[in-house]
Amino acid sequence: MARQVTYVFKGKRKTIPFSFSLFHDMYEAAAAAEHVDIKSFLAMEQQLALTSRGQGIAKNFRQKEFARMGFSEIKFVRDEEA
Repeated sequence: MARQVTYVFKGKRKTIPFSFSLFHDMYEAAAAAEHVDIKSFLAMEQQLALTSRGQGIAKNFRQKEFARMGFSEIKFVRDEEA
């Protein structure tokens, strides 16, 4: 079965197909589906990853920025949910 990502964008739940050959992670796929430009976000995230120790800071930044853009509950759909 193909992977799917579900998310809420500005109050509306959506489910999209996901492929690792097209996107690095589910956040990029959700942003692409909603036509949100995340180039500056990716640059800042990369700088944080290079300058911080551990993944906690970068992960926290990602979640807060996507919440600011209007996204929430971004996750992979499990087989039993489909």
